Amino acid sequence: MRIGLITADPGHQLLADATALLASRHEVMALDPRGDDNPASPGNPASPGELADVYLLKARTPPALALARSLERRGAPVVNSAAATTRCQDRTAMAERALRAGLPFAPTRTVASLAGLAAEPPPRPVVVKSRHSRRHDLVARVDDAAQLRALTADWADEPVVVQDFVPNDGWDHKLWVVAGRVFAALRRSELAAGGRGPNLPLALDALPPGWLDPVLRVGPVFALDVYGVDLIDSGGGAPLIVDINAFPGIRGQAGAPEALAALALRTAERGGLTASRA
Repeated sequence: MRIGLITADPGHQLLADATALLASRHEVMALDPRGDDNPASPGNPASPGELADVYLLKARTPPALALARSLERRGAPVVNSAAATTRCQDRTAMAERALRAGLPFAPTRTVASLAGLAAEPPPRPVVVKSRHSRRHDLVARVDDAAQLRALTADWADEPVVVQDFVPNDGWDHKLWVVAGRVFAALRRSELAAGGRGPNLPLALDALPPGWLDPVLRVGPVFALDVYGVDLIDSGGGAPLIVDINAFPGIRGQAGAPEALAALALRTAERGGLTASRA
């Protein structure tokens, strides 16, 4: 089998560990979506015969998504699909899809710009996020108009989504899923004083009752095979989903590289007939 990695960082722990498992019997190649090895690049002479049997879409930048779409048009299976990955980049579309499916997702409203929100400050504490998820985007708790005005110094034109702040214990439950296999950790919320800190191990049987069900439902709702879900306790042990990520890092989770390697081979053998092709 030939397995392609769409990433600018093939040394990422999850990808490197999965590659080590695969490389003895299969060819693993990395495609940097920023470079000339991108088949979607106008100057690249790659032909359909050079396609890999499956591609793992780890990067989520516009060039990476363009590459994934190009490969899909040529018949290659991509995990996760470009369409599913794109849905998770738009927090407005993410919230609409999740709530429509009955998932316990935080109610979300969209504002055209942070400056527009500052003109009519919310009457209660809120969480403000960039509408379009990307590295170093805006995620902040805002308690009053003064904090909101301060953010506009750097983010005035940023399209944002707004969620009411839900009092909680300051910990995010980080759950990751690879083809139905779940991994979990605890991490301080990025909204907490002192920042995130490291992931702490969390056994699945330590989760409150009923928390796994909505996490597993995210896969078919969003057509994702590899994804992450951030949850908080919204009170009384009820989970609230605050974010969904396509193909997160899943660092330091025993069994995750094995699950990813098995998914890659299974997808290649089936020609991509997994959730990502739905």
